[in-house]
Amino acid sequence: MSVAALIVAAGRGSRAGEGIPKQYRRLQGQSVLARTLSVFLAHGNIRRTLVVIHPDDRALYEESVSVLPASSSALLPCVHGGETRQDSVRNGLEALADLNPDVVLVHDAARPFARPDLIDRAIAAAGRWAAAVPGTPVTDTIKVIGDQSEVLSTPDRFTLRAVQTPQAFRFPLLLDSHRQAAAAGLHSFTDDGALAEWAGLPVHVFDGDTGNIKLTHPADFHEAERRLKGDTMAYVTRLGTGFDVHAFADGDHVWLGGIKVPHERGVLAHSDGDVILHALTDAMLGALANGDIGTHFPPSDPQWRGASSDRFLAHAVELVRRRGGIVDHLDTTLLCEKPRLGPHREAMRQRIAEIAGLRLDQVSLKATTTEKLGFTGRSEGIAAQAAATIRLPEVSA
Repeated sequence: MSVAALIVAAGRGSRAGEGIPKQYRRLQGQSVLARTLSVFLAHGNIRRTLVVIHPDDRALYEESVSVLPASSSALLPCVHGGETRQDSVRNGLEALADLNPDVVLVHDAARPFARPDLIDRAIAAAGRWAAAVPGTPVTDTIKVIGDQSEVLSTPDRFTLRAVQTPQAFRFPLLLDSHRQAAAAGLHSFTDDGALAEWAGLPVHVFDGDTGNIKLTHPADFHEAERRLKGDTMAYVTRLGTGFDVHAFADGDHVWLGGIKVPHERGVLAHSDGDVILHALTDAMLGALANGDIGTHFPPSDPQWRGASSDRFLAHAVELVRRRGGIVDHLDTTLLCEKPRLGPHREAMRQRIAEIAGLRLDQVSLKATTTEKLGFTGRSEGIAAQAAATIRLPEVSA
C-alpha cells in the first residue's frame, strides 16, 4: 500500500501561551512541528508527507522545516488550512488527490511523541478496517451531566477509549466523507473518526500510546521539556512580591489587568498605567531576583511611552521560562475606592491567564478599599500589590 501522512498544523493553539501557535514553540531548541515531522519523514512506509498550515504562518513553517535532516520520505509543499480543523484536513486531502495514496494518516502537529510502532499499527489498521483511530483506556470514572450539572449517567469506563492521532483511513473513503460533509454544510467536526462515522463508515479503534500526548497547556510543554531531557532535576519554589501606584489624572478610562475599564478619571503614567500588570511584573522579576520593571523598561526610554503593559508581564514570564522555570500562581490585590473590580474581575483573570500562558485557576484577583484612608481613600490614585510563585531548577552551590 502507498501511504501518505497529513499533518494538521493550521491551528492557533492560544491555550499554550507564549504568543505564537503551539506547533512552532520550541522544545529543546527545535519546534514542535519539526519534531513531529521528523517521526513521519523517517518512517520507511510513508511515501509522502504534507503539512497544512495557517496562511499567516509561512515564515514560521519555513524556519521549522529548514532544520529537518534529509529523508527518503518526500515532504510535499505545504497547503493552507481553512476556518476550522475539518476545513484544513479537507484542503490537505484535496492536495493529495492527484497522488491518490491507498492510505492516509491524519495527525495533529501538536503530538510530537508519536512512535514508529504506533504508526505501524495505524497503517496496519487502515489496511484491515479502512477507517481506524488509536485509543487508550480511560482510567477515570466518566459522568454524563445535564444542563444543571446533574449526573445523567455513568458509562462503563471499560467500554471507553480516549482517542488520539494518527487516525488512519483508506484515502478515497476519507476524501469522499469530507466532501459529503462540506456539501451538507457541516464544518465543525474536530475529529476525522467522528466525521467518518457521520458518513456511515464503520470506524475501529486500535491500541494507542499513553506517551503520545497532545501539547495544549503550558504545563504540557514543561512536561515535554523534562521528558526530552530525561529530566530528574529538582526545583526550588520562589515567591516574589510587587507593588505599583499611579495618580489619577484627566481621562475617561483606566487599564486594569489588561482590560480597558471606563472611569471618570485616567491615570498619570509613562505606559498605559496598568497597576495590576505592573505589580505582577515586579512580583515575577522579584522571584527571579532580576531587578524591577524600571530596570527592564526604563521610563526615560521613549519607546515605552503609552506601551501596553501586557508586554511587560509577558517579558517577565519569558524570563522565567528561559531559565527552565515554571510559573505556578499569580495573586493580586487592587487598592482603590473606585472603579469597582467586581464587574470586570473574570475578564481580567482571563486576560492575565492568556498573557502568562496559565490556566484560569492559577490567577487570583482581589480588591479592597482603604476605608477612606490615605491617597487611595481620598481617590487621588490607585494601587495594586501582587505575589508570584514560581519554580526554578535548583542549582548546586
